[in-house]
Amino acid sequence: MSQNALKLIILDRDGVINADRDDYVKSAEEWQPLSGSLEALALLTQAGYRIAIATNQSGIARGFYTLQDLHAMHQKMADLLTPLGGRIDSIFFCPHVDADQCKCRKPLPGMYLEIANRYLGSCEGPSEQLLKGVPVVGDSLRDLLPASTLGAQLNLVLTGKGKHTLENGRLPLQTAIYENLLAFTHQHLGQV
Repeated sequence: MSQNALKLIILDRDGVINADRDDYVKSAEEWQPLSGSLEALALLTQAGYRIAIATNQSGIARGFYTLQDLHAMHQKMADLLTPLGGRIDSIFFCPHVDADQCKCRKPLPGMYLEIANRYLGSCEGPSEQLLKGVPVVGDSLRDLLPASTLGAQLNLVLTGKGKHTLENGRLPLQTAIYENLLAFTHQHLGQV
């Protein structure tokens, strides 16, 4: 399927879909959706979007929760989405800490490159065009900077760390700003 024919969106998880915590979201019980986020995911699904999540999950390497705990959080998200007519097509996560110097941990572009490879086929051509036109929604510079190097459409939500990110400035050019994921979704679907 060509890039133009595929409707793909890439979302951060913590602070965009669910409430973020300074002490990490460590269990399905602690995983709580933000107001309107599940409805936004359902609307995107029903509009024909493939939804990929790209999320740093260093709490695994830090020993705060296990891979099984992470899967339980994602199962809870799926279980809450299904009755609304929504779904997540894939979840890419990095379990490492910065000191591991892996290529998948945001702000490096590894997860975005994996998503481009899975959904857009071969990653030939200039890397700054791999995600051209693909919306990426995040609440921090860690989400936006690697996406900007690949030509993605950048969207900052003011949930999670979003207000702090906005106040600190240094946003990549052409970053659109929204109150939350539902506000982004209404605007985006209104333009498509």
